[in-house]
Amino acid sequence: MALPSVRSVMRVAIPFISVVVLLSMRLVGAGQDSGSVIPAESRPCVDCHAFEFMQRALQDLKKTAYNLDTR
Repeated sequence: MALPSVRSVMRVAIPFISVVVLLSMRLVGAGQDSGSVIPAESRPCVDCHAFEFMQRALQDLKKTAYNLDTR
């Protein structure tokens, strides 16, 4: 009895694992309460998040540069 090659096993395993992962993600997403969703009007836009992130990163860089200068 010949063992299946690695390539033929991977041809079956990869799609199977992908389907299992996708199904589990859908189940996790379905389990969340719909009442906990924040309305779009009260959420900041993506650009605002990016701007705030860049501001914090710039402040951190300034602090690091100042600390290096004082040493």
